[in-house]
Amino acid sequence: MRYIKIALRLLLKAFSAIIIIALAAIVATSASLIYNFREPEPFSGPDIFNPYRNIDTAYCWKRANFHVHTRVEGILNECEYWPAEVYKAHEKLGYDIVTFSNHNELTTHPFDSTLQVNVYEHGYNLFKFHKLVFGSSGVNHFDHLLPLFASQKQFQIDILKKESDIIQYNHPLRTTGTSKSHMERLEGYDIMELDCGRSTENEYWDWALSAGHYSFGLANDDLHYPDRSDKIARRCNFLCVPSGRYDDIKRALLDGCYYSMRIPDYGNGDREIKIKRNRELPSIKEIGYDNGCMHVSFTQTADSIKVFGDGHALLGVTLSSNEASYRIEDKDTYARFTAYFPGGEVIYTNPFARYDARVADSPIKAPSHSVNMPLTILYNATLLIIFAGLVTLLYKTIRRRR
Repeated sequence: MRYIKIALRLLLKAFSAIIIIALAAIVATSASLIYNFREPEPFSGPDIFNPYRNIDTAYCWKRANFHVHTRVEGILNECEYWPAEVYKAHEKLGYDIVTFSNHNELTTHPFDSTLQVNVYEHGYNLFKFHKLVFGSSGVNHFDHLLPLFASQKQFQIDILKKESDIIQYNHPLRTTGTSKSHMERLEGYDIMELDCGRSTENEYWDWALSAGHYSFGLANDDLHYPDRSDKIARRCNFLCVPSGRYDDIKRALLDGCYYSMRIPDYGNGDREIKIKRNRELPSIKEIGYDNGCMHVSFTQTADSIKVFGDGHALLGVTLSSNEASYRIEDKDTYARFTAYFPGGEVIYTNPFARYDARVADSPIKAPSHSVNMPLTILYNATLLIIFAGLVTLLYKTIRRRR
């Protein structure tokens, strides 16, 4: 009995130490600036920004997936297949552009250095607050284990933006802690990743747009299982670019001349059907803005073409047609098309938004949050005190004899 008690005490001590170490790690990685965020400021101005203003039909469209995981060197892997195998799987399904965005690692293109795109998925935190970082020469490993606050998320975006070309806000719908208030505050990212699995509506995108945070939209597979039919070729993007080289991709992603798409799992596991149907997708034929109206036409008839605007409000619907238009009213700060097709496909366009061409080239605003120095000092000093207390408690726990 005495030995059982000793063993239980040792187990309790070990368990207590582990809990204290985990809490200390969370506190140690929670350091951040604290910001003053501006109040929501919807888009305004006499002009309408057309993301498709530079469309060149000679280069439309190239199909792309930017959020792809592969096997990497080492023991920590989220995919069993090497980049070359994953690239070939996409090629068979009609993809022209595939970039490898492994977690906290830059992956070399498997066979063509001219198609190299330096992109990685940032974040190992428990809430899955992840970002795609394009154009960085290295990986930034700083992260908060529990990014609870908007200031922590903004702190990460600001750090990453300084050392990269493009930041994509990944899968908000699957990120723990995503809220309307956070989407109304966060800024500085360029692209919102559209989640077309759990929902085809993407309300969180409208929360940010309605607050005046303009971003383009991309829909990616976030692929981990290229061998599973239900995981590959479910989401994609179509870019108006002359090639898959990074300079062309970068220009397009920052210009907005692309659209995103949700795709069913054709054939339910029958690869031949899946390959064939992926070569017959509906696509945008024409899109633009003229005489006060945004307009779009498709190569196939849609069941419905919806127009969404401020607060995710439904501004208009066109049924059983391959084209639609919408006159942007004075009350509308932005509008975007979503088209639903009979086969289950869904196409998302980038938003048309108000701005003033006399003072800016687009509705994209420079980040306006500022550092709240008193709160920053108080917050980080509190973390330091808590960390010191946890270290002291850990020392006492380990040293305790009884």
